[in-house]
Amino acid sequence: MIIYTKFKIKNYIAITIYPFIIINHNYKGDETLINHEKIHIEQQRELLWIGFFVLYMLEFIFRFFQYQNWKEAYLSISFEKEANFNENNILYLSFRKNYSFIKYYKTVF
Repeated sequence: MIIYTKFKIKNYIAITIYPFIIINHNYKGDETLINHEKIHIEQQRELLWIGFFVLYMLEFIFRFFQYQNWKEAYLSISFEKEANFNENNILYLSFRKNYSFIKYYKTVF
């Protein structure tokens, strides 16, 4: 379910909290953005929602200490990498395999 709002969530234009995609109304109809958020829906579904957020936060903290930069840490999260890399492929979800975000995870060890 997609919800359009006038409010911005911090500096972000969209946020996904299964089963909802909340998007700033200025981006209504942005298929690339919607596809990006739908990828997050699938990630959250397969990790039973809470697992997604626990792993997301742990990876963000790890990446923040690694890069010492908020934006770089955010963009380095495996969930974001998968969504960013595939957001332009509208057919991606039709062939995406479960836990595909794992191949986007890169450690420093």
